[in-house]
Amino acid sequence: MSMTRTPVMAAIQEFLSLEAAGGILLVLAAVLAMLAANSPLADAYASFLHLHVSVSAGDYAIDKPLHHWINDGLMAIFFFLVGLEIKREVLDGELSDPRQVVLPMAAAIGGMAVPALVYWAINAGNEIALRGWAVPMATDIAFALGVLSLLGDRVPRSLKLFLLTLAIIDDLGAIVVIALFYAGTPSITSFVVAGAALLVLVAMNRGGITRISPYLLVGLVLWAAVLESGVHATIAGVLLAFTIPLRTTGEEPSPLRRLEHDLHGPVAYGILPLFAFANSGIDFGGMTFAMLAHPVPIGIAAGLFIGKQIGVFLPTWLLIRFGFARMPDGANWGSIYGVAILCGIGFTMSLFVASLAFAEGSLPVDERIGIILGSLVSAVAGYALLRMLTPNRAT
Repeated sequence: MSMTRTPVMAAIQEFLSLEAAGGILLVLAAVLAMLAANSPLADAYASFLHLHVSVSAGDYAIDKPLHHWINDGLMAIFFFLVGLEIKREVLDGELSDPRQVVLPMAAAIGGMAVPALVYWAINAGNEIALRGWAVPMATDIAFALGVLSLLGDRVPRSLKLFLLTLAIIDDLGAIVVIALFYAGTPSITSFVVAGAALLVLVAMNRGGITRISPYLLVGLVLWAAVLESGVHATIAGVLLAFTIPLRTTGEEPSPLRRLEHDLHGPVAYGILPLFAFANSGIDFGGMTFAMLAHPVPIGIAAGLFIGKQIGVFLPTWLLIRFGFARMPDGANWGSIYGVAILCGIGFTMSLFVASLAFAEGSLPVDERIGIILGSLVSAVAGYALLRMLTPNRAT
């Protein structure tokens, strides 16, 4: 007898399947970028990223290379979607029940703190290198769920929800870190404009405005002001998301849920793969073993592969072992440990934080090597362990 799915479970199923498919595109985009950077197409690839694009309105103009438009503009849409997900989860999802959030929150906090400590321990004493302490902190939801999807019914849904909730909290932590530690020189005028735009958005929310277009119009002003303020422009996407109404008083659909649904496809299938393509073009020409053994890539790789699994698994074990939380349904210690290893897939978020932490040419080695290595080893090891220790549930 088949069971009718509830709207919540149907939405979760759609989200998981979409993110899994996006993870495959992320890998393909990264591989294509590395092939382009190490082929006769290298100059064309570089020219593509440095192509200047200008947008102007009257005397105001934004003129930046395409690479910056992708990282500052398109990624603001990604963080807008992340903000929508966080708000929905806090008000009406897994994060709304303290009993459900204790375990993934503790795992997320440990999974952010321990990788940063591992990186710091390896790079202590190097002021420039230490700017990358946050690079191994975050988990790539799309990539990690993509690996889980390859295991089919071997992984219980409760563990997928555990990973999803953990990664959302993880993303929120990354947003806070970016806002606090990777801001540029502040511009008071831009801060004032951004603050005014945010107040308008809050007033619209409190006033019961549910049409999406006014929020997006004021949000565009907010993004432009934050871009010039010294705070990274992607923060504007999160702030805008937090003002989008989740509930309405009438029969009209939720603006937040509608936006979240409409944006999942373009972000998963377009924005994130394009970001991966623009930021994964590592030139391997002239690379030596000394470069691979440099403390920065080693610190990132160790933070992702070693720090993440310890930081996620240890708090999880302690909370379950001493009765503060219960084991996810259908899970065992082996499957939880496998998921902890998968949390070391930093990729998109790590690439993004690395682009903020290190100016081009500030290091004698490409820090992205550590991101690719740590994420790849985490993906392979996590998949292998889960496949070995979890039974096939298909009947």
